[in-house]
Amino acid sequence: MLVNGSAIRSVFTGLSTQFHNALVAVPTDYQATTMTVPSNGSGVDYAWLSRFPKMRQWVGDKHIKALALGNYYVKNLDWETTIAVDRNDLEDDQLGIYNAQAQMAGQSAGELYGDIITSLKNAAFTGLGMDGVAYYSDSHTLTSADGTVRTQDNKLTAALSAASLSALVGSYGAARQAIMGFTDEEGQPLGLMPDLLEVPPALEAVALIIANADKLADDSPNPFRGTCRVQVNPRLTSSTAWMLHVSNRGAIKPFVLQTRKAPTFVSQTSMENDDVFNRREYKFGAEARAAGAYGFWQLSVGSTGQG
Repeated sequence: MLVNGSAIRSVFTGLSTQFHNALVAVPTDYQATTMTVPSNGSGVDYAWLSRFPKMRQWVGDKHIKALALGNYYVKNLDWETTIAVDRNDLEDDQLGIYNAQAQMAGQSAGELYGDIITSLKNAAFTGLGMDGVAYYSDSHTLTSADGTVRTQDNKLTAALSAASLSALVGSYGAARQAIMGFTDEEGQPLGLMPDLLEVPPALEAVALIIANADKLADDSPNPFRGTCRVQVNPRLTSSTAWMLHVSNRGAIKPFVLQTRKAPTFVSQTSMENDDVFNRREYKFGAEARAAGAYGFWQLSVGSTGQG
């Protein structure tokens, strides 16, 4: 190849196409548990997560739910992947390796949002949410207008099991009951119905029995058949932890994806660039700005699976 400006533009246009084709082909399973919040600045204050809104009868003055501004500010993070292209490879028409690299970069960029959300899930037993305690915690507190304090629990330790009815009720059943029992700060039921069971690969078989099988491992009837969908997440780092989510509340989901700049193909192709002169290197890759945050803890129960 004769390496000139026109040839370089053509090569990098092709790499951009390979990148975008791979980007849009990545599955978006993370969306089932994630609400997307666009950001137009350096970060977002999630004061609105301090109250789970619910209609109440209007008697006397309206009950104003004040927001604690500044309690949960999430700064956008920068993300990148960069690949160097040797000018000699262009002269020798060795473009195949870079097509593959562009496809892998696109794949990685497409997985970014899912990686951000899964990182939240992996840290959810210690990572702090809006109320200042771990997202999965036994000490979420709600204070009513008259000063009554209620403590609610979205953390379990039971191993997910379909071995028997008692084991099933003590694990999946307990998580389901916890979510359905959550109330607002005034003690009114939120009316939540969990519908998505998320597990690591090690728990896939058990989860599928719970969701789909007529009978449990001991041949007893399965009363929870059809009450949830199963999502197997291979990026979960614990082989015992599992989560039950509410994903049927429209745009409101348990976890938050904050987007400032979507993954974008970038390139450095000027023949006058110092990197080209000193090292024969052109460059391409992807850039993005995004972050994750914990949403309403009432929409999810997690278990360490180590009880």
